Amino acid sequence: MTENPFLNLTYEPALEALGDDYYDVVVAASFPQHILRFRNDDLLPRLNLEPDNVSDFDFIEAFGQFQQRSPLMALRYHGYQFGDYNVALGDGRGFLYGQVRGTDKVLYDFGTKGSGTTPYSRNGDGRLTLKGGVREILASEALHGLGVNTSRCFSLVETGESLWRGDEPSPTRSSVMVRFSKSHIRFGTFERLHYLGRADLMSPLLDHVIEVYYAHLLGIQDPQERYGQFYAELVQRVAQLAAQWMSVGFCHAVLNTDNMSITGESFDYGPYAFMDEFNPRFTAAYFDYMGRYSYGNQPRVCEWNLRMLQKPLALIMAAEDLETGLARYRDHYYAAYKQKMLTKLGFGELLPELGDELLRLTLELLEKTQVSYHDFFTGLTGQFSPQWCEDPEHILQTTVENSDDEAATLLKAWRFHYHTCLTTLSSEEITQIGQCLRQHNPTTVLLRPEIEAIWEPIVAEDNWQPFYDLVAKLQDPFGEG
Repeated sequence: MTENPFLNLTYEPALEALGDDYYDVVVAASFPQHILRFRNDDLLPRLNLEPDNVSDFDFIEAFGQFQQRSPLMALRYHGYQFGDYNVALGDGRGFLYGQVRGTDKVLYDFGTKGSGTTPYSRNGDGRLTLKGGVREILASEALHGLGVNTSRCFSLVETGESLWRGDEPSPTRSSVMVRFSKSHIRFGTFERLHYLGRADLMSPLLDHVIEVYYAHLLGIQDPQERYGQFYAELVQRVAQLAAQWMSVGFCHAVLNTDNMSITGESFDYGPYAFMDEFNPRFTAAYFDYMGRYSYGNQPRVCEWNLRMLQKPLALIMAAEDLETGLARYRDHYYAAYKQKMLTKLGFGELLPELGDELLRLTLELLEKTQVSYHDFFTGLTGQFSPQWCEDPEHILQTTVENSDDEAATLLKAWRFHYHTCLTTLSSEEITQIGQCLRQHNPTTVLLRPEIEAIWEPIVAEDNWQPFYDLVAKLQDPFGEG
């Protein structure tokens, strides 16, 4: 038996057992070089592994050379891309490496990116640029640190090939990444079955999803009721995820239905960005010419994607149950978003009408002044004082002094209402506001200049230390920075 702990894990054939109507068995590419650039030791205890007992070569052998694992499965799916249905999809540069039960009893996927061609590569080479791998690590670790429900990167291996890409200086360096997530089953997995008219494959897939990822619903005896509860919960999970993105200022950029997980988990990060100045029309992807996936559109796009998922689910579910589930989306979203934003403003709870108005005034202030989203909350955190309860003129006094007339006018209305909210709290609750602000407003934010700043030394002198330093800060974003 090999001494590599990854090869000795107990892999479960959960998806494999469904049969090859859902995937194609593929072979991993052979690479000329293997240099481990990132290992996520934070995840190893979840596999009952101690970081000191896992070598860099263990990572390379398992997740760069892909030794002793079979089958490697490229998953089949379709999807709506920028609103148009696309049948030419599927895992084109990755595969499901294996599924492992964590110490928390949750089943996790190891999924690759950049591991070679598959039947769905079309004219692509099945590879991943090194910068693409670095960007996904940064996105997933940043979002995880901020409390967003996200997949994470498990490892990144540089593979020694030169790649040509039209959107990057070429040739560029190559890599293979392994993603650690709850599931790689997508909305598009179901949409493909609808396109093929395979209702017979829909029930086994949905039963599998419920058994593995919504097991608490198995006690519902009636299948139709169980399916209805599944969809209603998925709607709630997606609404909460959208609220998490919006509260941290994150723009995913490519919310096609093949990038929507059936577990409501965020994954697959391409041209994402955290916005700087608050702007609902902010668009992260240069090719999103119409702004379909702009920051402000994300909640509506997620709702639209859930509606498109109704088409395949309607093959085995009642349309009424689907509509009932989706009807709650906007309420779920607003409740989650409001709560997230109130905590960023320092409040655990407020009377509903006070909280609604504070949120409205905050968003109006941010949008009309187009201030830095993160700087506003950082300033609020740094300037907060219990004296604010005595007189609204004390609130953000430094910010007001440095504002133009229009911004000062908007701030005045905001300060008055913020003061009104403070007056409803007890003295004990007032003392907790500063702590709440510090716990929910990061000192480290992953803006584009930070990504370029760590990428430059990698390109110029193969210096990875700035990257590792940034990852450490993103994993503790509420620290001293």
